[in-house]
Amino acid sequence: MKENGSSKKWFLIISAALLISLGIALQGGIISSFRGSDCEAEGLSAKARPVLAEDESLPDIIERVVPSVVNISSKRVVKTKLSPYMSDPLFRQFFERFFRGGNIPSERVQKSLGSGVIVDSEGYILTSNHLVNEADEIEVILTDKREFDAEIIGTDPESDIAVIKIEGDNLPAIKVGKSDDLRLGQTVIAIGYPFGVGQTVTKGIISALGRSLKLVDYEDFIQTDAAINPGNSGGALINTSGELVGINTAIVTRSGGSQGIGFAIPLDLATSVMESIIENGYVVRGYIGVYPQDVTPEMARVFGLERARGALIAQVEKDTPADRAGLERGDIIISLGGKKVKDSNHLHSMAAETVPGTELKIGILRDKKKKEIDIEIGERPDADTRGRGEEKGESPVFIGVRVKTLDDYYRRSLDIPDEIKGVVIIGIDPDSPAVEAGLKKGDVIVEINRQEIENRSDFMDLLEKMEKDTVVLAIYRDGHYFYVEIES
Repeated sequence: MKENGSSKKWFLIISAALLISLGIALQGGIISSFRGSDCEAEGLSAKARPVLAEDESLPDIIERVVPSVVNISSKRVVKTKLSPYMSDPLFRQFFERFFRGGNIPSERVQKSLGSGVIVDSEGYILTSNHLVNEADEIEVILTDKREFDAEIIGTDPESDIAVIKIEGDNLPAIKVGKSDDLRLGQTVIAIGYPFGVGQTVTKGIISALGRSLKLVDYEDFIQTDAAINPGNSGGALINTSGELVGINTAIVTRSGGSQGIGFAIPLDLATSVMESIIENGYVVRGYIGVYPQDVTPEMARVFGLERARGALIAQVEKDTPADRAGLERGDIIISLGGKKVKDSNHLHSMAAETVPGTELKIGILRDKKKKEIDIEIGERPDADTRGRGEEKGESPVFIGVRVKTLDDYYRRSLDIPDEIKGVVIIGIDPDSPAVEAGLKKGDVIVEINRQEIENRSDFMDLLEKMEKDTVVLAIYRDGHYFYVEIES
């Protein structure tokens, strides 16, 4: 009986041990499966979570990438506008004493220092438009001290992207990634040439996505706390796999230096602009033909949305892709081509990045019901950015001034009556002769030298016929007309 009792005791002990082992194994499997389910539910793929290669440390990756980030120095000759006092012989004689040889300089050289990224071994470089636009000379210096003269392939003021090119052997092109995969809190590294002190690497995280600063027409900025300073413009923002994900472009600062808020242009937008410039010589942008606005929480409640998202159509232009597709005022666009629309600015960028002629589904909310409509994306009319080619024939009077035909969008946003026709100034460089004359963004040019203009085509035609570097403009601003004389 003792043996039988002992056998039972050992049997129970062994059984209990097996059950405990089995429980631990099952628990591990359950935990693993929950972890897998969480990842799948959140869409957190390995692609969306960049990790270091097993055989590369972060310093190894940075060492591999930095040769692709170049130093850019641009020069532009700007004519000096002399004071009216120079017409006084006594004042002029007194002033000339301060200049050797008695010559008063009639022009000055404006220099800009910044950064760029070699994105193709053929020598194509992505950089900031504000760094090289209007430049007469551009010099590119690599980390191996090689120096090259660069050619401007094309510029796009509306996104602040420019493409330049150098000719050379063994050019170190960076590995190109995707910005659509970026997530809040993800580690990023900024590389550039701040303050002219030499190449600098800073590390931080992505602190926001989809930022709009109203600096340019097409914005979807990546915000980061990686230190970005003056001179970093055009430099690289990379992930921890060494892939380019953005082009550094701007900072928010009160001191002139980094205060933890810097911005980069998403690479997907930058490469779309670059490819269009290289292929067409200018940026071809998609177009829907609606005037959208953001959805407020109160609008969301009234229109039947669970939260404020998407873009509310305030107006549909006639004979446009939206009109032909059957979109209506009051529709809320919630997706385009299967991708969710965050707000009106996001829709603006998404449409622009879509190749004209593309047929896709546009998801809307109408009368509190979701539906999908087929739409063919058109090409945006009257594109004002045609790369470097058209700028060569521009009058010196209008250097640094960007205009568009005054259309319904600008009439609504600037409160301009329907009877006013002309071109609206959408961008103007601070040192342009037009600024010195008192012009500013939002002014409408209605006449050039007493000749009325109705659109940008009229404007360009008159510029080509101008024989003098002086022009008299009729301007409409805030309900009033006035005349302005501009000299180059």
